[in-house]
Amino acid sequence: MQELHDAPLAPLTTFRLGGPATRLVTATTDDEVIAAVREADAADTPLLVIGGGSNLVIGDKGFDGTALVVATKGVTLDGTGLELAAGEVWTDAVAATVEAGLAGIECLAGIPGSAGATPIQNVGAYGQEVASTITEVVAYDRRTGETVTLSNEECAFSYRHSRFKVDPERYVVLRVRFRLEDAGGMSGPVKYAETARVLGVAPGERVPLATARDTVLKLRAGKGMVLDPEDHDTWSAGSFFTNPILDDETFAAFRTRVRERWGDGVEPPAYPAGDGLTKTSAAWLIDKAGFTKGYGSGPARISTKHTLALTNRGEATTEDLLALAREVVAGVREAFGITLVNEPVMVGVGL
Repeated sequence: MQELHDAPLAPLTTFRLGGPATRLVTATTDDEVIAAVREADAADTPLLVIGGGSNLVIGDKGFDGTALVVATKGVTLDGTGLELAAGEVWTDAVAATVEAGLAGIECLAGIPGSAGATPIQNVGAYGQEVASTITEVVAYDRRTGETVTLSNEECAFSYRHSRFKVDPERYVVLRVRFRLEDAGGMSGPVKYAETARVLGVAPGERVPLATARDTVLKLRAGKGMVLDPEDHDTWSAGSFFTNPILDDETFAAFRTRVRERWGDGVEPPAYPAGDGLTKTSAAWLIDKAGFTKGYGSGPARISTKHTLALTNRGEATTEDLLALAREVVAGVREAFGITLVNEPVMVGVGL
């Protein structure tokens, strides 16, 4: 187990932002992860768990405590069962399942970060989310001091949410187990309209697994959502805001504001999200509120490829990023009466 002091955290995040940690520990086995967590808890030291760093906004002052990098490795395939160590690179894991001919997470290709982070926010994109295939999550319970196995139901998954987000200080994910589908080398039913259109199929049809994965990678790359150190549009956390889910009354008021501002012929995006709930598009809200691709004049700007991504153009600070995020939130609230919610985890800062 490697240990460093006054260690920079910015290189460990996809934003490349944030100050140093008082202490940085890198664990390569489950036992090392548990030992580091127990040590921090016994000393009543603040703990920050880092996987791929793709969903973190760390303050410029850094983190006064122990930052734990989970670098465990392991991909186990048994029939249609898949078990991933928390530190496994997610994109590599997706590639392994496609190569094995198993469907269920192929449309989650290109999402940066580690496997252990996927159940925390119920990672999803292009018509798939991990809640549909996760069977169990093995985690260290800091409250009881024991390793526990949580079923899919116990994880309480919902849109970009789980029990791990409700109680972020309690569990440290060690392993994630999935049940995939053997569809004879074909993908799961294509659900996302944009993917279906590019593939030239109707929603619900299947295509070869590699074709689905490669198509999603191209779509993501076109939006700056595949990591590239030479492309500042990818110096981000991907989607910075979640898509708002509105009850019937709030959605009706929202539609009224849209029509008042843009006329009766303009309808906002609307997707069913359960009884009495409608999901709309954060990207649409941001764009219509005047924050178009490339918006900004400072070192933190909206991506030139996608309005939902806030980016570090190379010399930004976390405060630069937060100032832009606050401007967007305020503008969308003024235009539509909707308050956007950040998707990345904030460390030592907030909107």
